Amino acid sequence: MVRSHIATLRRTPAAAAPRPPTVRQVTGWLTRHPTTLNAEDRVGLKQVQTRCPELDKAAGHVRDFGEILTDRLGSTLPTWIDAVAASQLPGLTGFALHLHRDLDAVMAGLTLNWSSGSIEGAVNRIKRIKRQLYGRAGFELLRKMILLQ
Repeated sequence: MVRSHIATLRRTPAAAAPRPPTVRQVTGWLTRHPTTLNAEDRVGLKQVQTRCPELDKAAGHVRDFGEILTDRLGSTLPTWIDAVAASQLPGLTGFALHLHRDLDAVMAGLTLNWSSGSIEGAVNRIKRIKRQLYGRAGFELLRKMILLQ
């Protein structure tokens, strides 16, 4: 009797519905360049977009912003912000409004060729060393630690 009951539990249903994609999968599909998606991912993205028109709008805005980032088209950013604000998508609208607050700096970051990334990295490294030594050493040890690394 136990054996027959376990046998019924071990059987898989014949027509199990496919699992819906996770939030992480959909986010990856939306943020990756469309040419890097494989066929299965493209089909999944198309299915999700047909079920949710708001997500289809968001995907278009995300793709446009990706083009602005990769092609350094900072001059088109105000147009993108206006389009996102008009679409009334909560997450993207908040992001666009925060970009609009410091529009000059964001546009400069998207158009100019130079970056302060290496300086920021050095500052973060010094802050990390300082936190590690907090309360345990004076300026001389901190200086030696910074110069050694």
